[in-house]
Formats: sequence, C-alpha cells, structure tokens
Amino acid sequence: MIYDIRHVTSYSYESPVSFARCSLRLEPRTGDGQQLVSHSVDIRPKPADRTARRDFFGTLTESILIETAHRNLRIDSRSRVSVSRQAPGRAAPSPSWESVRDVAFEATSLGPASPIGYVFASPLVPVQRPVTAYAALSFPPGAGILAGAVDLMHRIRTEFKYDPKATVISTPLTEVFEKRHGVCQDFAHVMIAGLRGLGLPAAYISGYLRTVPPPGKPRLQGADATHAWVSLWCGAETGWVGFDPTNDILVENDHIELAVGRDFSDVSPVDGIIVGSRKQKLSVAVDVLLVE
Repeated sequence: MIYDIRHVTSYSYESPVSFARCSLRLEPRTGDGQQLVSHSVDIRPKPADRTARRDFFGTLTESILIETAHRNLRIDSRSRVSVSRQAPGRAAPSPSWESVRDVAFEATSLGPASPIGYVFASPLVPVQRPVTAYAALSFPPGAGILAGAVDLMHRIRTEFKYDPKATVISTPLTEVFEKRHGVCQDFAHVMIAGLRGLGLPAAYISGYLRTVPPPGKPRLQGADATHAWVSLWCGAETGWVGFDPTNDILVENDHIELAVGRDFSDVSPVDGIIVGSRKQKLSVAVDVLLVE
C-alpha cells in the first residue's frame, strides 16, 4: 500500500508572537514493514533557523526558530509512505507472557529496539495497582502473550467510551481509568500501563490511520486525524506487534507509523514555546490518501 499524507497544523494568536521555538516530529518512520518514499515540511512564516537530529528512538526531530513577528503559524507536512506488513492472527500461538516478561528483564542491550526500555513507568504512564489488576484479568497463568494482549485490547474497546470532550493531553491516567472515557491517546496509555504493570514491554506509537467514509458519503478533505496505538514486544521470535485498542484490531496496512516512544510526551508531532500571545487557537487537518 502506498499513501500520500498531508498533515497541516495551524496556530492563530490573539496578539502578535515575537518569538517561537518548536520541535517537529512529522517524518514517518522507515522500518517495521514501512518505507518512507518522500517527505517535506513547509513552514510559514519562514524560520530563521532549522536543524534536525534523530532522537533516542530514531525519530527525526526538527527544531525551528521563528524570530519574525506573526499572528499565524502554519506547518504543512507532506509525505509518501509504502506500507507492507502482516499481523499475526488473533488466535495465533505465542510464548507464555511470563516467559516473555522474564526474557525482557534479562535483556543486555539498552538500544531503542531493546524491550527493557519500555518496561518501566514513564512521564504520562505511571504503573498503578488498579490498572495492573485490570490488565491481569486478561493474563491468567501460562496464557500466551498474544492471546492476553488481544483480550485486553478488546476489553478496553468495549468497556471504555470514545469521547473527544472527556479528556485533554494533560488528563492524568488515573482519571481516564476511573471515568472509562477518552480518546486513542488515553486508550493507548491505559493499555501500556496495564502491560508494564505485569512486566511486559509496551511502546506508544503515534501515526495515522486510513479511514474509509460510509457507503454513499463523500470523503471529507482534512477529516482524517493523527492516531495512537500500542506496540508490544512478544518475544525474540515474534518481535514487536501492534495493537489498536481504540478499534480492537491488530496493526497492519491501514496504520502508518510516525513516531515511537514511551508515551505521548516522547512523540508529540508539534510542541514548543512562544513569546507574546495571550490566547491561541490550534487546528489540525490530516489527509491519508491511498495512491496504490
């Protein structure tokens, strides 16, 4: 599958902004059945300085500096990506979750692909007893790790309500878990917290999801959105497997990976600081178009 992706982030400010420094994580990844074909980012007003580096997780992070006074900032990212991956079956055999846990803790590598970096709590995903107990119901003794993760994903999909008005980025995990309301970011954080509470390595993936309009309805321009899901290390032989608790599906060719980290704080597409504005308005428009 080949996709053209356009991701436009627009800020409008109540008063002129005299200075802005932003970090952009907008280049889709290469790897895990995915190949970046092309990528460009147009920024208005034009930055005085642009530098790029790879972070620990391999994500291209571009730092921009804007010194021109402005009341509008527009970041227009365009990418072409080829995706070809196959998920294991939901009922596929897999090693016991206890054996995967033990092997993960014995890992000797500290690199970004090593499971050990995704076992412990992170800034937005604390390990909490109620969440661990909730996840444990899907992982009885000796259960295969794939079967357990599929069951946990399914329970989150059916027992939590998708509600864009229920949370914001800063809503604590405890509140999300108690209310059982949230969005894809929240569902991914809950699943990761439960898995890590059991000692299982789980990463946060940000990216895009191809959406198909209902029969007879036109596809609306800019109606797609960024998405989030979970990548679970299922042992040395199986490797990392993607789980989408928002939709109760394993990750295949409709998901396009943008960045990987421990939680959302590692992968925010755009963040930074500004000087000179009282209020601001943010709008994001995403298009994921199937080319081939």
